[in-house]
Amino acid sequence: MSETDFRLEQEGSGFEFVLEQNRLRLTQISSPLRNWLHPVLPSGLFGVTVNGRHYTSQDLTFTGREQLQPAAGLVEHVLRFNGEGWAVEQVFRCFSQSGVWELEPRLINRGLAELQVERLDSLDVTLLADGLSLLGFSGNWGSEFEPQPFKPYQHFVLESRSGRSSKGHHPFAAMFTPEGEALSAAVAWSGNWVLRFEPLDGGGVRLSGGLHDWLFSKRLKPGESLSGAPLVLAGGADLNEISQRLARVGRQFWYPRNPLSERLPVEWNHWWPYEDVEINEAVFLANAEKAAELGFEVCTLDAGWFGPADAETFWYDYRGDWHLVNRRRFPHGIRYLAERVHALGMKFGIWCEIEALGEKASLAVERPDLPALRDGRPLGYICMGNPAGREWAYQTLARLIREFGADWIKVDFNLDPGAGCNRTDHGHQEGDGLYEHYRGYYSVLTRIRQDFPDVVLENCSSGGLRIDLGMLRHTHMTFLSDPDWPVHDLQIFWGASAMLAPNVLLHWTYSHWRNTDPPPYQRFDPFDPALTREKWDYYTRISMLGWYGISQKLTEIPAWLAGRIGQHNRLYQRQVRRFIREADLYRLTDQPRRNGTGERWAAFQYALPDGSEHLLFIFRLPGGEKRRIIRLQQLQAERVYTVRGLEGEVEWQRSGRSLMQDGLEIDFLPEEGSLLLMVR
Repeated sequence: MSETDFRLEQEGSGFEFVLEQNRLRLTQISSPLRNWLHPVLPSGLFGVTVNGRHYTSQDLTFTGREQLQPAAGLVEHVLRFNGEGWAVEQVFRCFSQSGVWELEPRLINRGLAELQVERLDSLDVTLLADGLSLLGFSGNWGSEFEPQPFKPYQHFVLESRSGRSSKGHHPFAAMFTPEGEALSAAVAWSGNWVLRFEPLDGGGVRLSGGLHDWLFSKRLKPGESLSGAPLVLAGGADLNEISQRLARVGRQFWYPRNPLSERLPVEWNHWWPYEDVEINEAVFLANAEKAAELGFEVCTLDAGWFGPADAETFWYDYRGDWHLVNRRRFPHGIRYLAERVHALGMKFGIWCEIEALGEKASLAVERPDLPALRDGRPLGYICMGNPAGREWAYQTLARLIREFGADWIKVDFNLDPGAGCNRTDHGHQEGDGLYEHYRGYYSVLTRIRQDFPDVVLENCSSGGLRIDLGMLRHTHMTFLSDPDWPVHDLQIFWGASAMLAPNVLLHWTYSHWRNTDPPPYQRFDPFDPALTREKWDYYTRISMLGWYGISQKLTEIPAWLAGRIGQHNRLYQRQVRRFIREADLYRLTDQPRRNGTGERWAAFQYALPDGSEHLLFIFRLPGGEKRRIIRLQQLQAERVYTVRGLEGEVEWQRSGRSLMQDGLEIDFLPEEGSLLLMVR
């Protein structure tokens, strides 16, 4: 390597560059065993379309680089390029000893004339396609994290054009060599994004993406700049190692934390058994008293608390009128509920769809400057590309916290903005309304966290339709999906944990739905004679894989079930959540599928960072073979381990080598049976 060539490197991975006549050529994206780039075909680094012409880094003049250290353990390498009157700064964020890199381009207008940007790809590289297989996940309501395996032999695109990051596809892809080594790419953005896989002659595949260019444009005046969507790359020996690396970086650098979120409090939420129709002050408080008795730590009031004082008020119609409390349902107001919950020793949560605007909400009439419009048509949300919209949203959330005494806000979003607002009186332009909306929404959440550091923010969007590494830098956790029947739960946890740590994945145990037309398998009935303790344990242990909660009529369920819920709450608090909070996760089986295909056993191993203890979850799904061998990972071969059920139901003593090579033979679980095992 010459003096002008250089390499950015950490934890066996890195980027190698060669400088040729003021043009910078990327020659390697390396992991310990492989250079992922094609050895012959040229590769760019990022891509931009300016004034109708597309450029990659190879078309621009390289002018230098700089190294910064904005925080302990974080190094930024800034590579600078010049175009014709404009420049690009490509930032490489290196998270120390993690094998994780983040790329973010910034385009600056250095000229004297306005220019227009139509595309800004955070990554544009040429990979070696030979033997490569790829995995993405599609996403829709009730079918989040549906696996999409493909080969790079034909053009393939993962994307969202809905205006929500996880409706269409989830913003994550993993690439695997025939030997199993993996490289992942995740777009840390909550709006429209894209990852394009384009096969090339000569055995290459061009991977480009980041912020979606669909119906996007932004004009930059002299001196103005535009930042792309951060794109995160992680390499590893397999998907487990990638997930662990992303989780460690997330816990250290990305995820917001406060004392309440660090505790992973067990939540009760009223939504599915009561919805808005049956919830009222008496019902909520009776359940809160029972929740305190059973050891819950948070009681959340979901939709149904706001709007006109009418028992028939439908929550969806009045989103935006957060100043109205439905006094017919809650005659003493919301602060009264919070004080009662606090007196019982629990935290109080409240639901708010702060971005949304219902058709009957008075806000649209009183504040016509706030709604998002596209070609004059209302889109159903408040545009936060508008400074007035951001200020209204902040003041509204701050009032809920101050006046109601909220400790936890569930911020939901139940609509598709598409390409977003194109009003020109909001401070944004016709082509960048969605981009500026999300920048504005992020800033509102940041301001709330700064001013109310003890309040937890929960991300939700029709369940799991806005789950991404961008939103998880602004909220303390994300809700995974509206449906929560067991196999669905296992499928979405397997997929979501590929890019997010388990401690930011909130989901509820199999819920009792009031809805008269639930999904086909969402049929839980607490009074079903076929419901046994073993089945309930199976349902509950699945939700214990992450941040755990329940949505049941606590005052009406059978006494034996209430008692079992209390036992599970204590077990989670005393034994399980310390693993969820900090341990490395290993998927010991492939992804189960909600449609009855895929794996019919599921096993997950949590390993504390020092390797001293492990927690093992094992589930036999409907249709699962009677006998299964479960092999553990990352044990000390010569050490003798005791494997014991957390409630004393089974016990083995085996060497680490035996547990890894021979495994545990499980031949006694019924279908919908489970084991929760401590390994030490």
